[in-house]
Amino acid sequence: MIWQRAIILVDMNAFFASIEQLDRPEWRGRPVAITNGAVGTCIITCSYEARAYGIKTGMRLRQARELCPDLIQCPARPERYAEVSTNIMQALQDITPDLEIFSVDEAFLDVTHCQKLHGSPERIAQMTKEIVFDASGVLCSVGVSGDKTTAKYAAKLNKPDGLTVIPPWESEQTLRDVAVTELCGIAKGIGNFLAARGVYTCGDMKNLPIGVLGQRFGNPGKRIWYMAQGKDPEKVITTVAAPKSIGHGKVMPPNTRDRHTLLVYLLHMSEKVGARLRRHQMLSQKFYLGLLADEWIGVKAHSLFPTDDGQVIYALAQKLLRYHWRGEGIRQVQITALDPKSSQQQLELFSEGTPQDQRKKNNVMDAINTRYGEFSLAPGRLLDRSSMPNVIAPAWKPFGHRKTI
Repeated sequence: MIWQRAIILVDMNAFFASIEQLDRPEWRGRPVAITNGAVGTCIITCSYEARAYGIKTGMRLRQARELCPDLIQCPARPERYAEVSTNIMQALQDITPDLEIFSVDEAFLDVTHCQKLHGSPERIAQMTKEIVFDASGVLCSVGVSGDKTTAKYAAKLNKPDGLTVIPPWESEQTLRDVAVTELCGIAKGIGNFLAARGVYTCGDMKNLPIGVLGQRFGNPGKRIWYMAQGKDPEKVITTVAAPKSIGHGKVMPPNTRDRHTLLVYLLHMSEKVGARLRRHQMLSQKFYLGLLADEWIGVKAHSLFPTDDGQVIYALAQKLLRYHWRGEGIRQVQITALDPKSSQQQLELFSEGTPQDQRKKNNVMDAINTRYGEFSLAPGRLLDRSSMPNVIAPAWKPFGHRKTI
């Protein structure tokens, strides 16, 4: 039977931990926790063997060891995870070009038009699992249904290594008694809004006029109304939208008050943001600069011209420290380029923004760092930069603007 619409969601099982167990066979079947570097104290993710002890993402390593004394701590290797993710996403394109890379370890496939070629949606899902394993050596769980939301819900029902099919004509009945907050995109805030109006389960949604959600949340609210009934109208999005921001942050030793250390961290993030703007041929004139103490000490600042130069961004960060920091203990820094634009559209008008010799220096530095590794060539002050490794964000994507760590 040909489905009118068939969507598959691929969800990798404990992705980072599974890769570590793949690369270190002696760790297979053992509890493994991934941390940000050897000195990291917070668990990024963990293997299913560790989860059996009650260990969770975000848990402190000390608490996790109390639950499982034999827990293996493993420093994260974001470059390796990015490599495997890229291999998986490229392999999935052999099934269908209608592919949406949802995150580093998740992807939607619209296989509606592949049914005559590959067979039933369930058969395509099984083929998908095999292709993912061949491309990566790690297992995944797959959900299949007639819309994105139900497919994503199905994928998490049988983990690890599961395959769950919810035919579109059964979606509404299957979701009827499911809490609305179980659906992707319905977080605590929207959940509270719905609960205040008597909507706790997906089946309750029919009692709420769609206009109530539309008035409060616009078109996304109307989509939520359909999602709860197994009729999510959103299509698989095959393009990566231009970024609304490009930013980098770094956790510091708690309660840092040393000015030199703060300046090094701010320079580090300024150079990372500048390099990333150049990599994607973008410029920005507005930046968010932040220091996290008990709460954020942050400002939005403007450069004289749109820029992709880390030194210009760093000058703005120095002003943050000079005029807004009052000696508080800092534990994180953040620098974000807001509303970046393509440099190709602005070079003639704003070419004087960065001096020609500085642009040449940046180009040489980028070429060397691309070949030999990040910050192989960098300002001398960055010799004192944090030894904590880069972190791969959950929203990382191997194609388009988000290909960075």
